[in-house]
Amino acid sequence: MNVLIIGSGGREHVMAWKISQSSLLSRLFIAPGNAGTASLGQNISISVSDFEKIGRFCLEKQIGMVVVGPEAPLVDGIHDFFLAHPDLKKISVIGPQRNAAMLEGSKDFAKAFLTRHHIPTARYRSFSKDEVNDALHFLKSMTAPYVIKADGLAAGKGVLICNDLPEAEHEVKAMLIDTKFGEASRKIVIEEFLQGIEISAFVLTDGIHYQILPSAKDYKRIGEGDTGPNTGGMGSVSPVPFADEIFNKKIEEKIITPTIRGLISEGIEYKGFIFFGLINVNGEPFVIEYNARMGDPEAESVIPRIKNDLLEMFVAVGNQTLDRLTVETDPRYAATVMLVSEGYPGSYEKNKPVAGLDEVKDSIVFHAGTIFDQEKQQVITQGGRVLALTSFGSTMQEAFDRSYESAYLIRFENKAFRKDLGRDLMKYVFLNA
Repeated sequence: MNVLIIGSGGREHVMAWKISQSSLLSRLFIAPGNAGTASLGQNISISVSDFEKIGRFCLEKQIGMVVVGPEAPLVDGIHDFFLAHPDLKKISVIGPQRNAAMLEGSKDFAKAFLTRHHIPTARYRSFSKDEVNDALHFLKSMTAPYVIKADGLAAGKGVLICNDLPEAEHEVKAMLIDTKFGEASRKIVIEEFLQGIEISAFVLTDGIHYQILPSAKDYKRIGEGDTGPNTGGMGSVSPVPFADEIFNKKIEEKIITPTIRGLISEGIEYKGFIFFGLINVNGEPFVIEYNARMGDPEAESVIPRIKNDLLEMFVAVGNQTLDRLTVETDPRYAATVMLVSEGYPGSYEKNKPVAGLDEVKDSIVFHAGTIFDQEKQQVITQGGRVLALTSFGSTMQEAFDRSYESAYLIRFENKAFRKDLGRDLMKYVFLNA
């Protein structure tokens, strides 16, 4: 089977790495890919949003499956585009149709879905531009801190946590009146702040059946001690020490099963990954958000732990036979440390030569924001998040230690990374010992 992966980040590299190991694979293409994916298949210079060009390429190369990595093409309807085309509809697309991707594409849609199906989530209300005064009044009925979310996709920057009422009121006006996040903040969601520790849960579903994948904990803040602005993710670890059998059972019974049943009952066919952004509040899981794709950097710690042939799993999604498979998981910890360009998530410099990649022996290197400079014949930086280093260990500490050792081997100007990943979880390790 010829496979096309859509995307260019670490998530797409780890998928290419895993799919390239499949006996079912004939040829692998990645659009647009990065310097890492180039060693596993053929990078194709096509934008993730150019559906027409993607479609023509699929017909030309006899692609049998398209795996969609990022959220934007899913929310924009790439799966629907394939279904509407007489020659493309036979190609299996791993990723939900547009109406299903609204679980991520609209915070208001997601919260209403959660409410309809009695799935635990924070109290909320949604507001549009002509309801600014109502939004400000609702804020006064709550206590700090305040959570304010742009309804649409805002490149991971649309969720604000405000520590006092004046700041919250300012941000509400900035989003609704001044369109701080453009179209994404034409509508906003204000919800209560839940105190706890976050965890990412994942399922792969064929629209009828689902398989639960390993969970992970990611680190969004740029600074140590979870300080500073949110990023796309500074690292992750799987499994999560506090997610014991009892807690995982609660996740399935209270959140995963009602979500799948809810989609089916509403006639929403969903084929692909569902990412559940959860928070553990005194032993009870609540949904913070849905994502309509695999997480990143969680993918870099979750997918390496899956022993199954990933392409075989995707084929089962297309055939709606996912119930015939059993997910086998490596029991070891997988820990991922993200190397970023200094200045990220703000402004940063690109085109910095990367050295030391060949010196890494005890970690898997997944490229996130790199390209290969043909003229210089070397890998150079091209994004804020540059490289993800994933290591296995019999303990979480051992896994992180190996990733940190590898982090020091790789060199590029203005390299930065968090040095405290996993520390917040150590108390749970000792409690479970």
